[in-house]
Amino acid sequence: MNIDQLISPSVPTLLNEDSGSRALELMEDNKLSQLPLIAEDNYVALIQEKEVLEWPDSEAHIANTAHAATRPAILSGAHPFEAMRIMSQMGLGILPVIDHEEKYLGAVTKDTLLQYITTNSGIDMPGGIIVLEIAPRDYTLVEIARICENEDVAIMNLQVHTNELGMMEITLKVNRTSVSALVASFERHNYVVKESFGEEHKDEDIAGKYNLLMNYINM
Repeated sequence: MNIDQLISPSVPTLLNEDSGSRALELMEDNKLSQLPLIAEDNYVALIQEKEVLEWPDSEAHIANTAHAATRPAILSGAHPFEAMRIMSQMGLGILPVIDHEEKYLGAVTKDTLLQYITTNSGIDMPGGIIVLEIAPRDYTLVEIARICENEDVAIMNLQVHTNELGMMEITLKVNRTSVSALVASFERHNYVVKESFGEEHKDEDIAGKYNLLMNYINM
């Protein structure tokens, strides 16, 4: 999927003749803190709420103000993951989408991207989660997949993160809600299972509450 397929129809645009107060009004009405500035269909800049609040005259036209020339954008043919990277690094709520001539095509929102990754990465499917901690030199996706397959478990999503100690944390979302057998299998293959989340935790929680109740009754 290309990012232009996720353009939101609800993101308004600003023009040079708009005032600062008009920009703030649009931001408040649409619950946004940035809006794209457009001139003759070309993308000019991304106007930030915090800078508008600092303008000495809120009724001045945007064209007559010294706004920052911040121009984050993404090409229409890019993948949504690239948009997520840019927005995360720059702390953006929206990201303008342009073509190769820098024509403004629209904007994607953080909420739209969150919905995309939720529905297209297996995260919203039932299943358990296992987090492995692995030294980078020991990482092999083939072996991890083989261990899962031996337990008749399918990997629905895999995320890789390097922690502050330089170790890789591999987060697996699998299609089984009960992950105890898979955890045991990883441990037999000398993997460090840092965390696991599945039905077993619900059972342990119920058992713990039952034990507390029995201890109270026996007092």
